[in-house]
Amino acid sequence: MLIDDDCGVHTLIKRILEDAGYSYCGAYGGEEGLEMLSTEHPDLLLLDVMMPGMNGFDVCKSIREKGRRIPVVFLSAKGDIVDKSIGFKAGGDDYVVKPFSSEELLLRIEAHLRRHKANLAYAKATQREGSNKTGNLEIFFNRYEVYLRGKKIDLTAKEFEILALLASNPGQAFTRGQIYEHIWGRDSNVDESSITVFMRKIREKIEDNPSQPKYLLTVWRVGYKFAERV
Repeated sequence: MLIDDDCGVHTLIKRILEDAGYSYCGAYGGEEGLEMLSTEHPDLLLLDVMMPGMNGFDVCKSIREKGRRIPVVFLSAKGDIVDKSIGFKAGGDDYVVKPFSSEELLLRIEAHLRRHKANLAYAKATQREGSNKTGNLEIFFNRYEVYLRGKKIDLTAKEFEILALLASNPGQAFTRGQIYEHIWGRDSNVDESSITVFMRKIREKIEDNPSQPKYLLTVWRVGYKFAERV
């Protein structure tokens, strides 16, 4: 599915996708796109950043707040993005800069579809359903919600997914590479070292003393794990 206010982009991407064997649907604005998403069930969303009215970041944030985990690839004209972290914080998975080649677009789509399929299989295998309550921290996996002493904690989509991965396997150590692969996939261009930054930000939100964490524990020379008990 594509959400973009440019008719020419719709024509181009429709041709590229259908020639590659994909089914296609499209909307011409953020609000129209959200309405279409309530009836359509696409496997991946291509989302223009700069649109009149509701921009792409707001659309993505709305999608994530509703708990949908569809891969979102932002489309942006060169120079549109001042800070890509805005898009990643909104829950986006990747960026493709206009103008782009059909080969690059298809490679990105295929990579994210493989990652999404693998993540769905992993989530099913680990049965990340219900909730995990450890100490004063409670995590509701399907609802994308975290509470500390009954107060809701505001996590970004990626922060929650990292926390949920570890909390659904308490006591199991994950390397940075394993976390990176489960959350972003092997083919993503996100820097693996960013895992350390994500961990620091999560700890700042859920730990009483981030420098002496009780929930998100460091496993020396390995990676991280979630505490089995506090």
